[in-house]
Parts: sequence; C-alpha cells; structure tokens
Amino acid sequence: MKKLAVIAFGGNALLRAGQKGTIDEQEENAFLASKNLMKLINRKYNIVLTHGNGPQVGNIMLANTAGNKMYGIPEMPMDICGAYSQGFIGYMLEQQLRNVLMKEDKDRDIISIITQVLVDKHDPAFEKPTKPVGPYYTKEEAMEFMKNAKVVFKEDLKRGGWRKVVASPEPLVIFNQKTIEKIARSGHIVIAVGGGGIPCFYVEENKIQGIDAVIDKDLASSRLAAGIRADKFFILTDIPKVCINFNTPQEKSLDRLTIRQAKKYMDEGQFGEGSMAPKIRAAINFVEQTGKDAIITEPGKLGIDNGGTRITIV
Repeated sequence: MKKLAVIAFGGNALLRAGQKGTIDEQEENAFLASKNLMKLINRKYNIVLTHGNGPQVGNIMLANTAGNKMYGIPEMPMDICGAYSQGFIGYMLEQQLRNVLMKEDKDRDIISIITQVLVDKHDPAFEKPTKPVGPYYTKEEAMEFMKNAKVVFKEDLKRGGWRKVVASPEPLVIFNQKTIEKIARSGHIVIAVGGGGIPCFYVEENKIQGIDAVIDKDLASSRLAAGIRADKFFILTDIPKVCINFNTPQEKSLDRLTIRQAKKYMDEGQFGEGSMAPKIRAAINFVEQTGKDAIITEPGKLGIDNGGTRITIV
C-alpha cells in the first residue's frame, strides 16, 4: 500500500517577493513547485497538496477596493476572497502539475477542492484580531472605515500605513475530509485547504455561513494530515532547515527535533510568530496526534533523505 503525504506550500511558492504577480510569473513558479513534488511521487507516495494564499488574497482585496472606489462595485467579504483564491490557485497548480506529469509520462488525475473549514464563532481570537490582510490605507481612511463598519484597522509601523486585521481562529472541522482521503489513496493528487480553508461557522442550528477571518494555513494542513492518517507531513518554507539563534553569529541549523525540544525552543522565543513559530506549532500538532514525523524544509529538499528538519515524537 502506498504511503500518503501532505505537503503544505507557502503562498510565496507561487508569488515571490519582488514579483509583480503576473499570471506568467505565478504559472512559472507553480511549474517549479510541481517539479519538486515529483521526487515524492517517484518514491511511490500518494499526494495531498495544500497551499497559502496571502499575497493572492491581498491582490484580490486591492482590486476589490479599486473597483469599489472607481465604479461602486460592492467589495467581496473575506470568505469569498478566500474561495476566489482557492479556485484560481488550484487551477494553476493543477495545470502545471499536469504539465510536469506528462513530461514524466505519468498519468494521474488532479482534483482541486474548494475547502470550507469550521471554526467556533466564540473562539477568543475574535475578541483580539491580529492577522493583517489586504491593502494599506492612510490613518484617515482607516478611521473612516472603522466608523462606518464593524472592522478593525491597525498601524503597520514598518510600512507606514494602516491595514485591516481579522481573527485567526482554530480550525475545528475540515469539510470533505473523507473524500479527500479516498481520492488521494486511490492514487490521484488532491489540492485542498487552500489558504487554511474558508472559515465558516454555525450562524444557527443546521446553517453555516462564512466569517471574516483567516485560518493559519499550516495548522489547518496539520489537522487535515492527521485526519486523513497521512504517513508524512511536509511544511515548505524558504530555508532548508529550522534554525535556532536565527540571523545571529550563533545560528545553528537543526536536523532533528523532538516535540519536547521544539516546545522548549518555542517557550524560549526562538521562533518568530510571523515566520517559523506557526510551522513548528503545526508540526507539533501533527506529531502529537499521529506519532509520525513532520518535516520542515524548502521545496528543493522534498523527498531527499535527511533533507530538512524532522520533528519526531521522541
């Protein structure tokens, strides 16, 4: 029986810093990302692929704002922006994966699933929204938004502007999880939980609807990986291994971390909340639930023995 791997790509796998975000750029990035997956496919793994969507959703929201200002087109809420991004990113990944598979003379179906994820409307995260989304505004514009709508803006001191912030609640239930597992175990590639999934909640009994929030992509991917009994969980980033004392003369890369060591380094503040901490937290979640390994590395190290940092139960 083939093993099952869940691979979480970051949003920068498709749209990199310094790029304009043209479709040509994103398709080329998707092709390169897809080539890296072949190492696992050639090692007889079945694949579920998840992805980030931060840069793409930011561009969608910017386009919405421009359309609203120029033509009065109603702006779309966050859940619709998330669904929009899942659709077009899934399409690009599916197409470029198919191009790579055809070059390798391999035949697999690739299925993109628009994935909703249940959250609790009483999650404490909604009391203190912290996740910045969308374009930058002046202070005056931000104050006007907050006066006219139930939204929160905070100043970004580094960039010199104000951005909307939303909650980042815990993912509770990933819809269509059984189907995702069934398709993947039958030998086909599934793209799911894009951007952490579309957050939804029970507005009343037997009725769900979307909510303004962003679910952490790595944590949702971890929950999916555990739920479908994946044998390996890969979190891809822009460095080959996890480091402690990062960007200092004492920087040290780590080949292996037990969850006890990982928690210790987390408590010491070794991993930044805007970078490595969410990935470590997601890895710990998967390992604790399954007893299997999670691996944090860069895309080029996928499927390479001793590639990346391996997080283990002991």
